[in-house]
Amino acid sequence: MSVFAILDPAVRLAHDVVAALAQVVPTALAIVLFTVCVRLALHPLARAASRGEKARARLAPRIAELNRKHKGRPEKLQAALAELYREEKASPFAGCLPMLVQIPFFSVMYRLFTTPNDLLGHTLFGAPLGLHVGSAHGAGEWVVFAVLYAGLAALGYVNFRRARRAQAKQAAQGQGAQAQPALAFLPYLSFGTVLFAALVPLAAAVYLLTTSTWTAAERAWLYRDGAPEPAVPALA
Repeated sequence: MSVFAILDPAVRLAHDVVAALAQVVPTALAIVLFTVCVRLALHPLARAASRGEKARARLAPRIAELNRKHKGRPEKLQAALAELYREEKASPFAGCLPMLVQIPFFSVMYRLFTTPNDLLGHTLFGAPLGLHVGSAHGAGEWVVFAVLYAGLAALGYVNFRRARRAQAKQAAQGQGAQAQPALAFLPYLSFGTVLFAALVPLAAAVYLLTTSTWTAAERAWLYRDGAPEPAVPALA
């Protein structure tokens, strides 16, 4: 039995919701609407994460001072950092919260679109939603895939640029990629969504484009005041 089988109750619920929406709108649009509704429900977590990230950026000079003060004494440094975060009601992991919460939803959608069901028999501009790019034939189907991949690539580039800027700001504060060279590759993960989309059916690519667009727009809105963003790229 697949490990994803434990998600089957949630998958059935997601299927029923998308199928109900598909009674009044095209199935591809139903996937988009369902994804937007879920991301909207998760938005308060993203707002909380942005507040935590801004607090962490505000505390960066004090953190750097603690690093200098307790250099070579990791136990004292960890205790001092924990006390600082407790006093300021901040968390060093705040920026990761939305991504972690999205993992179960992503897993449910992956299971929904990789398990044969009636939704995958519907089409998007003539291309079946259950179709993989390797099985595409005819100009119409190739165009549908090309447009989706181009959209994902464009969003990947936007997220790549934002992650690079975030790393540059952290490096200027003595943190980030210059302090940890192994993390310099992280911005390139922004393009991972494009590669993953090539491995899943068309319906999953529609979901990935929708959730990636939401993530990019959400970050642009939450950090519109110029506050430093998380250096971890927005993957979805």
